[in-house]
Amino acid sequence: MADMTASPAPDSSQPVRDVAVIGSGPAGSSVAALLAESGHDVVLLDREHFPRHHVGESLIPAANRILDRLGLIDQLQDSSFIKKYSVQFVGPDGQESTPFYFDDFDPLGLGHTWQVVRSSFDRLLVDRASTLGAEIRTNTQATSVDFHEDTTATIWTRRIRKREGSLRPVRCRVVVDASGQSCFLANRMGLRQIDSRLRNGTIWTWYHNAKRGTGRDEGATIIFNSREHKSWFWYIPLPNNIVSVGCTAGTDWLFDNSLSAAEIFNRELSRCPSVAERLKDASQAEPFRTTRDFSYSSTELAGTGWVLVGDAYSFIDPVYSSGVFLAMASGEMAATAIHEALETDNTSAEQLGNWKQCYDAGVEKFRQLVYAFYDPSFNFSDFIRHHPDQRENLTELLVGNVFKPGVSGVFEGIKPMLTSG
Repeated sequence: MADMTASPAPDSSQPVRDVAVIGSGPAGSSVAALLAESGHDVVLLDREHFPRHHVGESLIPAANRILDRLGLIDQLQDSSFIKKYSVQFVGPDGQESTPFYFDDFDPLGLGHTWQVVRSSFDRLLVDRASTLGAEIRTNTQATSVDFHEDTTATIWTRRIRKREGSLRPVRCRVVVDASGQSCFLANRMGLRQIDSRLRNGTIWTWYHNAKRGTGRDEGATIIFNSREHKSWFWYIPLPNNIVSVGCTAGTDWLFDNSLSAAEIFNRELSRCPSVAERLKDASQAEPFRTTRDFSYSSTELAGTGWVLVGDAYSFIDPVYSSGVFLAMASGEMAATAIHEALETDNTSAEQLGNWKQCYDAGVEKFRQLVYAFYDPSFNFSDFIRHHPDQRENLTELLVGNVFKPGVSGVFEGIKPMLTSG
């Protein structure tokens, strides 16, 4: 196991919280909300302050069930977020797949999910955690953690904006690392492993007045492949006549130290006429932002008194908009395990990580779909044409029902179409 060496006995004068969560994104807010609702003493720590900009604006319908459990569906229905009824794929030659509509695949029967502005959506989640009883501490950075022989832990924190130099302890029975791609615990424990097949980067921005569909197609996520499959674009309609547009490719291809982010983005845009056409009357509304989307996983999910959730555990390429759903799903699974651990006074690695096999199996389905997407021999239109009987299973996966049994048959049809065979 990768548990850190137990430190000397903790300061007994410090109160012991049930759970301390590091990071208040969708994973951290979900686990904090559900545990607080169950009556546990939860503190949620985040180094930033809301509102904050974040990529990952497109939800998938499988998240609806968790949002409903959190009591947020009515607020989302009443919000200005754009309703998303489908996802569509466009090949390098402009060939468009038939939209994959969510009718009959949404667990709540809504037939849609949402395209969200993450600053507002994340605030909605953290406010819900607060309403349910979690204490929220923003501008609070976790700097280190001590795990004690009595199985409690002490997280050392520092206030950021007040520039206080002294460290403040937060003692707890369970540490939840929801720190996102910072991987607070996984990096310190040497757990993170990069997926060598998915070393990608992204450049993205927002456009005003970009072309979008009409009716229920207005909110569709569209994925565009550029020529020779060198890169792909996401196209996500947002409120206030904004469209989020991002370009993802292998870092060796995408990033050129001699070019600015704008120059690289426009280079790739010239290789994808379908996107360029939609942006011809649009104006850029936000600066370009960049990130390196290296997909990774951690060799361990949990140890005595700690557990990883969301991107702090693993990250998979964003092409299927799975990030928010997987974050919330992991938060829900972790909350169940932690609740049982606290009720039985068993914060062992086995108890806190008892959901690992189920979760990993679901992520692996997304991973195999991602590998197929990047294979130059594969496209969705050809797959459905040759395997019409698998359209339902494929849609199940695209809406996020990766933990549902019986949907893996789709990969038997995909594998022969891949270059790797």
